Amino acid sequence: MSLFGMLDLSGTAMQAERLRAEVVASNMANAETTRTPEGGPYRRQLVLFRSAVMRAGGSFRQDRTARMVRVDQVVDDAAPPVRRYEPNHPDADKEGYVSYPQINPIEEMTDLMSAERAYELNAAALQAAKGMIQQALDIVR
Repeated sequence: MSLFGMLDLSGTAMQAERLRAEVVASNMANAETTRTPEGGPYRRQLVLFRSAVMRAGGSFRQDRTARMVRVDQVVDDAAPPVRRYEPNHPDADKEGYVSYPQINPIEEMTDLMSAERAYELNAAALQAAKGMIQQALDIVR
């Protein structure tokens, strides 16, 4: 893989991890949401990544294909909602139970830290490739 392919790969991975962090933040913000416009409690969202082939367009690139990271889809978690007995809550059913999202704050924070660390590592790889390109240009001068 060329240095420019490394830039592309790290850039796409950073975009995917940024979206993952946004989804985790949304999950945390909606941890107590019992009513959504669609009806029922908020459903925890999960980000699914996929690897894809990117065609190189520039004539200066050595390789004609490079791998990239893409968000395949954002899906609802299949876990059932947590039911709590709160008969005075406005969203309580006829039995007095309220359905809350199945969101574990510890799991969400772990996901957020993982996304942050992956973003940082890709930023470091991007900086390293940028430094190598700069050194190659300095040699040519």
